[in-house]
Amino acid sequence: MRKVKEPQLTIGDLSERTGVATSAIRFYETKGLLTSTRSSGGQRRYARSDIRRVSFILIAQRLGFTLHSILESFRSLPDSRTPTKRNWERLSQDFRLQIEERILGLTDLRDRLTSCIGCGCLSLKSCQIYNSNDRAQDLGEGPRYLLGDSPSDLP
Repeated sequence: MRKVKEPQLTIGDLSERTGVATSAIRFYETKGLLTSTRSSGGQRRYARSDIRRVSFILIAQRLGFTLHSILESFRSLPDSRTPTKRNWERLSQDFRLQIEERILGLTDLRDRLTSCIGCGCLSLKSCQIYNSNDRAQDLGEGPRYLLGDSPSDLP
């Protein structure tokens, strides 16, 4: 039985379908996030499944993920064929965990912004209570309480 070849998209088609500029698509390709073939005239051709890849890149970037972390996730996808639903489910599990961590971090930040976050600034009256004499510095640099430490962790 002969395998039916997947229809190919021009860079313009991929751009129009995803809303991503052609220059960005070329940039993604230079970074290894996409792979194209070339027509006999030297024009880039993309698989229809690249619509999903570009869309994933766009959403992941909007969520603050770096191109490097997206590329690392894409390494789990097959290069030689269209990724299956199972391939995408495996990739999304890791991103789901990372998103959950970010949600927890953002929630914690939101809830602590008006109180002491353990940065040692001592600029708020509550800092004198929660972080007197900048004791949070004994736990390390940065906003220690926001990073997960608590006053009970102090020696």
